[in-house]
Amino acid sequence: MEKIVINSDIQNINTVEKLIDDISVKFDLHADVYGKLSLAVVEGVNNAIVHGNKLNHDLLVSVSYKLTETKLIFSIEDSGSGFDFTTIPDPTLPENIEKSHGRGIFLMKHLSDELDFENEGRLVKLTFNLHD
Repeated sequence: MEKIVINSDIQNINTVEKLIDDISVKFDLHADVYGKLSLAVVEGVNNAIVHGNKLNHDLLVSVSYKLTETKLIFSIEDSGSGFDFTTIPDPTLPENIEKSHGRGIFLMKHLSDELDFENEGRLVKLTFNLHD
């Protein structure tokens, strides 16, 4: 399992984007997988920095990945207090359409093949199937 650790600074998303680009080249990912992976993982890291660690530069976000024959699994963990991921409102409902937050997890869920939360919401695992 490969891993990087970044401070909670939005600028560090560039480091994560470079990691995804490097993985894409190294493992010759299909463009569809790369696109979904890039959007979902960046959204997960952004959530960890902004919502998990509340932009506290002293707190860290860990991003790791594991490649199997058929899947690429990303784990993103923040140092925050966690959240109740079972109560996230559906952003597609009329009462939530105008809200500026709440779409990230929805996007991550629809772009990945599996989305799991652990450690009271501090750890998110995104799984992407490499083959149809």
